[in-house]
Amino acid sequence: MTSILLIGTGRMAYHLGHAIKHAGLPLIGVAGRDAEKLADIGRFLSSPTHRLDRALPEADLAIIATSDDSIQEVAARLPSSKGVVAHTAGAVGLDVLAPHAHRAVIWPVQTLSHGAPIDLSDVPMAVDASSPEAEAAILRLARAISGSVLQLPHRQRELLHLTAVLASNFPVFLMHEAQRLLKQEKLPPNLLMPLWKLTAQKVTTIGPAEALTGPARRGDITSVKRHLELLQGEADLRRAYAQLSSMVLKAHGHPTDGIDL
Repeated sequence: MTSILLIGTGRMAYHLGHAIKHAGLPLIGVAGRDAEKLADIGRFLSSPTHRLDRALPEADLAIIATSDDSIQEVAARLPSSKGVVAHTAGAVGLDVLAPHAHRAVIWPVQTLSHGAPIDLSDVPMAVDASSPEAEAAILRLARAISGSVLQLPHRQRELLHLTAVLASNFPVFLMHEAQRLLKQEKLPPNLLMPLWKLTAQKVTTIGPAEALTGPARRGDITSVKRHLELLQGEADLRRAYAQLSSMVLKAHGHPTDGIDL
């Protein structure tokens, strides 16, 4: 691999670009629409920048690290070449990269937020490709930045993406809602941080089945009903609490009588 062009100025481009540079790979430039964001990421990566609406340099591997909905549009802008065109979306197939002959995917299975660049060396990299040439290029990249690389077809990547949402996105949103309720009562939202950290540690060390606690796990219907009463003014959150509690009760052999979904 002699040249990589990174397209995007968001969090994926920021973290993946850092990993590419850290691995000593030849990043020849970063491209994007927003001039200010493009200048910022160019400085961060010490890389030449290119406006997406202008001629782009040819690269052996062009990586589209943009929002899922814009991948197809960006791919259509790229001139046809013998190089590989890849995207970074876990739930998106290879067809959106047509008409490019050599298409690939590289998706880090990790939450990529603002802040210091993440070390991706232990982060699973899900990859897929449409041709032997694309497969060779994307595997070289993935293995250069991570020690955990999985070749997964679209169906399995979609399922993995779904499980990542269940395991990461939803709990984070529920933490936000929990802190919002605390703030409404003038309570410090950071009261939950020790619980959050220890829960994650236990899930990692003993597994979710053993780490799970709480009234629904114990079959404490009285406490569950009281919580539902406290959520009377929070219709959406109340439904979510009732549904999740019902699932936990059933999973552990407890009756769900009186849990109004």
